[in-house]
Amino acid sequence: MRWIHQPQPASEVEAFSKRAGVSRVLAELLLRAGRPDPAAAAEFLQPSLSQLDDPLRLPNLPAAADRLRRAIASREQIVVLGDYDVDGVTSTTLLVSVLRRFGLNPRFVVPRRAADGYGLTRSAIDRALEAGRPDLFIALDCGTNSREETAYLRAQGIEVLVIDHHRSTVGENADCLLINPHVYGLTDAAGEAWRHLCTVGLVFKLCHGLLKQLRGENHPVAFRIRLRDHLDLVALGTIADLVPLQGENRILARHGLRILRETQRPGLRALMDVAGVRPEQDLVPTDVSFRLGPRINASGRLADAALSVELLLSDDPAFCAETAQQLDAFNRERQEIERQITEEAEAAIEERYAGHAGVVLFAENWHPGVVGVVAGRVTRKYHRPCVVLGNEGELAKGSGRSIEGVNLVEVLGVCAGDLTSWGGHPMAVGVALAKGRVEAFRARFAEAIRAQVSSEAAEPRLELAAWLLPEQVHERLMDELEGLHPFGQGNPEPVFGLRGVVLRQAPEVFKEQHFRFRLEDARGRPLHGVAWKMADRLPPVGRPLDLAVELKWNHFNQRRLLQLVLSDWRATPVG
Repeated sequence: MRWIHQPQPASEVEAFSKRAGVSRVLAELLLRAGRPDPAAAAEFLQPSLSQLDDPLRLPNLPAAADRLRRAIASREQIVVLGDYDVDGVTSTTLLVSVLRRFGLNPRFVVPRRAADGYGLTRSAIDRALEAGRPDLFIALDCGTNSREETAYLRAQGIEVLVIDHHRSTVGENADCLLINPHVYGLTDAAGEAWRHLCTVGLVFKLCHGLLKQLRGENHPVAFRIRLRDHLDLVALGTIADLVPLQGENRILARHGLRILRETQRPGLRALMDVAGVRPEQDLVPTDVSFRLGPRINASGRLADAALSVELLLSDDPAFCAETAQQLDAFNRERQEIERQITEEAEAAIEERYAGHAGVVLFAENWHPGVVGVVAGRVTRKYHRPCVVLGNEGELAKGSGRSIEGVNLVEVLGVCAGDLTSWGGHPMAVGVALAKGRVEAFRARFAEAIRAQVSSEAAEPRLELAAWLLPEQVHERLMDELEGLHPFGQGNPEPVFGLRGVVLRQAPEVFKEQHFRFRLEDARGRPLHGVAWKMADRLPPVGRPLDLAVELKWNHFNQRRLLQLVLSDWRATPVG
């Protein structure tokens, strides 16, 4: 792994540190992030909900809010169909929750992966219409490219509203009112930032616009709704969907994590309990990514994601406790399936595809509902874009994950002739194709990746945010770094280098995979660290080492301890 550090000029760091009133370490991080203005830096470090732009500037949002106002005034029947991932589940929960406050009783439907396939399909629509034709059909986190399906709804006299953030492959759609910044966007900075919003963020903007309009009419219910209380849902969907935590996403996620910590939703409290998330501790994005999100996703991957929506909407503690346990059981089943598929996928790469710049894997016995996580794992391990496909009838269907510097949307555009359907984001995509086209797709995908990947991108890189002395690692620095949270896509957690440290005692291996270590600063103050899944690479004792570490709080026995989390180590270069 190649360590990269591009230091900011020392004079600029020193000057900015004084102007902004921050440490030199934080000054270097802010300059590296492209925030050389003290006022902009202060705004970044203390993001406020007042910084959110007017939702009514978002193209088509005023018309959509007006359509909901008419639905509320006329007590219309509404059906909400949301995707089965965390973004779709939280989008559905948010919109249904707000509409219920206005006296409506919208029906909600979530596609069943095995029976309906992905998104706004005829199968899912027909199931949604079994209880009667609504006046308004709202599709969330899907529908941008569903021309035939929206025409099918309009032919039955049903108006259609689509709120989605996926790229368009078909252009404009006259049969629906579409909110999608990738199709209808603005050219200014706010419009560019809105393209990073996932669907739950767009639904939040719609609800904000609706409340603004209704408060302008002195609607009594609009004044009783505290939209910020719904930011727990927005944070869940935003973090889980891997959209960049920049601009409005950063504001929504940061405040949403605070609301999530104090959430009064019985369903979320029950889910946090079974997931081992302790609300009394600081919640961080990894609590969503690795604990809450996978359990919400598990029902959609293996059963029916409507169960997750029901959990988030319910006020019944007994139902919530039972349902959270169900989701936890689904998640354990998913983990076992993923473990088996991951082992087979890694063996296939080692045996057959080690030389491919981009990898496409497929097996008849792989479950298409869990291959996305497998794609992420093998992408990280082998540092190359991977698409992992499972068996779905006549189709091979699955997900792809990318590495920094490779846009999978552009890659799949090159491969579109081999695909039945595809879509997603630069870092994560979904694909489906006839099984007979897998070999052709594999070859075209590898070639398209090869055309995009530079030799530098092909080698794993470790970006160091700054070099520190052990004496600089203290609680005051941690307090300063708090302003950079939340970390995630587009706002990576800083990795710091410690140069020339010497371990005086052997690392302690635990659970056969991990190890703990201890070092001292120049004053003899101990610093404790942990290395996850690195027991096969124990650093030597008594020799100068460079460590690449993240700085974390470790909560244990109601105490908070500063901990180094090792990313990599190397012998200190000589000279």
